[in-house]
Amino acid sequence: MKRTVAALLYTALVAGAIAAPTGASADLEAAAALREGDMKKLVFHEAPEVVPNVPFDLADGAGQATLEDYRGKYVLLNFWATWCGPCRIEMPHLSELQTELGGDDFEVLTIATGRNSPTGIKSFLAEIGVDNLPRHQDPQQKLASQMAIFGLPITVLIDPDGREVARLRGDADWASDSAKALLRAAIGGGGT
Repeated sequence: MKRTVAALLYTALVAGAIAAPTGASADLEAAAALREGDMKKLVFHEAPEVVPNVPFDLADGAGQATLEDYRGKYVLLNFWATWCGPCRIEMPHLSELQTELGGDDFEVLTIATGRNSPTGIKSFLAEIGVDNLPRHQDPQQKLASQMAIFGLPITVLIDPDGREVARLRGDADWASDSAKALLRAAIGGGGT
């Protein structure tokens, strides 16, 4: 019986009746297969989800942006706050990840949500030795609310088409070999 099922499955694949994953879908499936350690908490969605086009504040009063501004690259979007203990542990990992993989194909985007003063954000990042991540804010939690961000930290992987493809609740070691391998697979070898 097992041989018959295997033969039918093989025939269907060869005939094209069951499409093998290609392109971004195959990259995400490969990435999902690499989840180990903290990355086991990263949940890949069955189908990509549209992210809202809600503005957030850029650092230093430089205006506003939306996630639409990041189209064309994979974005690891991290929602955090200065009062969040796990965020203090996680931020240096995100910083290392940005240093290693950040570039034209991938970017770590950090947004402090809720009550976080610009001075408090600067102090927080200086205390933990992080200077390469953005200090953007979502003070009224409009973006966080639209993205169902309840509890911190929460990190979302957004594809180049501006769709959420995976989400991790809680902190994680984003500088781990597993995280880096997973993200390299997701972005198809992109990043620098």
